[in-house]
Amino acid sequence: MSILKVIELLASSEKSWEEATRNAVKTAAKTVKGIRSVYIQEQSAVVNGNNVTEFRVNVKITFEVAK
Repeated sequence: MSILKVIELLASSEKSWEEATRNAVKTAAKTVKGIRSVYIQEQSAVVNGNNVTEFRVNVKITFEVAK
């Protein structure tokens, strides 16, 4: 039986929600080992002058802490 932990992160990108999600996982992987999944809890965007300028995601990352 494995023990899993979930952390919540906020990340952003100027290109897409997908890239924002990748940024969250990439940053978390610097200090967290054994990442199993990412759940996109919420998406939002910043609009300036009728243009979307930033994509934001609130994600939950699940990783293994013990087997």
